[in-house]
Amino acid sequence: MEIKEIDKRYSELAGSDACLSCGGALNYAEPQLGEVCVDLGSGRGTDVIRMAELVGETGFAYGIDIADGMLEKARINAMKFNISNVKFIKSELEKIDLPDNVADLVISNCTLNHATDKQAVWNEIYRILKTGGRFVISDIYSTHVIADEFKNDAVAVAECWAGAVTKIEYMIQLSQAGFKTVQIIEESSPYAKGNAEVVSFTIAGKKIVGCACGCGS
Repeated sequence: MEIKEIDKRYSELAGSDACLSCGGALNYAEPQLGEVCVDLGSGRGTDVIRMAELVGETGFAYGIDIADGMLEKARINAMKFNISNVKFIKSELEKIDLPDNVADLVISNCTLNHATDKQAVWNEIYRILKTGGRFVISDIYSTHVIADEFKNDAVAVAECWAGAVTKIEYMIQLSQAGFKTVQIIEESSPYAKGNAEVVSFTIAGKKIVGCACGCGS
């Protein structure tokens, strides 16, 4: 049900000029020539197209989204700017339609809070990243646990607040996925949204296999 609401809401917004992002992960991600990049919740494809330009012809950029309207708009935009090293894929974040160890960089802007199973999403991010690959994610967390009546309301989740988890839960999910060292790049003051109080933040981390201290264990 939540996927249908998200598809409906964001497909309807695909042709508008509304800003749909709570952060600017790409501002901190620094894609490099030849890298493979992935944007989760790629929307109209703006960041995917920018990453494709930055990584050059030897690199590639994937956009992952669930909203048909957004995917169609993104593909049109890529054709408009004659960008060929991109691909937009319809996929749930809990089961990303990409192979293991494919990405040097994963970004996302205010999308992960929509996911029903956020642990599965972080597990997938870890899976698709190459060893040494990195993520830069902008998202929200709630200052208090969201009441079940809102958490189970598909419309409220699609409105980008009711799916938020607390900061402690967020960090636990990251650790359980395999990301042991996470940097908070920026963090807003708490603000009211819907029937919750949330915080916008941008975090970064790397897929490090073995001991995070670098001793080689």
